Amino acid sequence: MSSVEYINPEQDERWDRFVEAHDFGWVCHLSGWKKVLEDSFRHMKGFYPVLVEDSQILAALPVFEVNSWLTGRRLVSIPFASLCDPLVSSSVELEELFISALSLLRKLRAGRIEIRAFQSFPLIRERHVSCSKHYKTHFLVLQNPEALQKKFHRTCVRQKISRAAKSNFALRDARTESDIEHFYTLYCMTRQKLGLPSQPCAFFKNIWKTFSPSGKVQVIFAVKDEKFASALLLFRFKDRVSAEYLGWNNAFTEMSPNHFLFWEAIKAAYTDGFKIFDFGRTSPTSESLMDFKSRWGTEVAELPQLYYPAARRSEAGYANSRKYMIINKLCSKSPDFIYPMLGNFCYRHLG
Repeated sequence: MSSVEYINPEQDERWDRFVEAHDFGWVCHLSGWKKVLEDSFRHMKGFYPVLVEDSQILAALPVFEVNSWLTGRRLVSIPFASLCDPLVSSSVELEELFISALSLLRKLRAGRIEIRAFQSFPLIRERHVSCSKHYKTHFLVLQNPEALQKKFHRTCVRQKISRAAKSNFALRDARTESDIEHFYTLYCMTRQKLGLPSQPCAFFKNIWKTFSPSGKVQVIFAVKDEKFASALLLFRFKDRVSAEYLGWNNAFTEMSPNHFLFWEAIKAAYTDGFKIFDFGRTSPTSESLMDFKSRWGTEVAELPQLYYPAARRSEAGYANSRKYMIINKLCSKSPDFIYPMLGNFCYRHLG
């Protein structure tokens, strides 16, 4: 008979093999993601309940305690993961693991559980949880780039790819931690312009150190006259490439460096044998980003979030909240030397 056990994925050699083999397994399920989060954020601790039979892992529901004096204590599966699923094959497996997570919730005196889903959503029995279907993901099923390009919007994508080609950008891969600092500078420039806090630099350095040796993360730059115009961080795992973080220098916007990077990344993903190119998670409240992604001829899928007990507010409502507007104004108006500290403070309470 099967039973639920708690394991340390960094010490249990079964874990990463299980993630690799599971249909829903993704980069953020790997043991390295636990290390990235716990090394980057003092307010997070991972717990890994697994369903085991005859020493084999059958299913799992990784959850992280996110403990903040400002936003409360909660369990999240999994923080800062744009694509994430309970690693289960049936509703029965998920129910057993969810019961264990509820016991952990009570033990830690946490306020709620948040479970992020994608492909596993049909297996979730919603009577136990409230459901938000706010976030979306845009993706391309990869095929020959010439055929794929015909799906792109003529003026908003194809013409901008042509414009970028005439600008003679050089494509450069990140090779050192110094390159990650260049990426972070561009990322902060973009987030500040949008009035959004930035993740700490340590988070990106830890992602790089953990996943770049195995090729699961890649950072690419559009370079013009030895200046970094744009940067894109990609996850590459199993049959999917996912564009996770983007930053650019506004001085180069008219040359379309972002279109250059996305097009080069799409072509490389197809050449390397990947099946899906994902544009990452998006909130529909970000209309310009939704438009940017849809103009590449993408398909759109929901990224449901499940809450127990029922969520007090929707993510859509948060974008219009007073707290959000205050943070937005502080980020956009803060001096350059203050802005990273503001981001560090905000992400000390998020998950």
